[in-house]
Amino acid sequence: MRTRLTLLLVAITVLAVACSPTTDATTTTRGLQGQDNGPSSDEIAPSFAVETFDGTTFNLDDHLVDDGRPVFLNLWASWCFPCRKEMPAIDAAAANHPEVQFIGVAVSDTEPDALKFVEEIGVSYLLAFDADGSVDDGYAPLGLPASYIISSEGVIVERIFGEVTEESLAEKFEQHFG
Repeated sequence: MRTRLTLLLVAITVLAVACSPTTDATTTTRGLQGQDNGPSSDEIAPSFAVETFDGTTFNLDDHLVDDGRPVFLNLWASWCFPCRKEMPAIDAAAANHPEVQFIGVAVSDTEPDALKFVEEIGVSYLLAFDADGSVDDGYAPLGLPASYIISSEGVIVERIFGEVTEESLAEKFEQHFG
């Protein structure tokens, strides 16, 4: 009984920390035991390809070569309450900033749960599922939500841990892309 209670408390603590509604801030914080958590600003964004919920494939490298727009990459999960809260704001920002390609990728989730959430939330920007875990592994977010602003050259210009707002994204796009 005591072991179950301890495990439950640990799980709740991990979930609370991983999905805490922190302020919208950039960071290059180092993880436990001094290990880096994913790529930092000014590093080349890890390459990835994901199947989207609309049946297409999004490949970051192909997008940068063929389309050339900067990318706003948002990592989310259906169980993450701050992720749910910020998605309408991201959707509004996507509508107001067609010069940026928006994509949200479900990580650390199950595909059925992610699909159910996609159907419930009803946003219009591109959403995908990280079926093989390569996006989660490549970006190694400190928690969710996590977002990355990637330049048209494929460089991470900012990483954001915590919720974003439509206003904060407009300021960031102005700062990075004029």
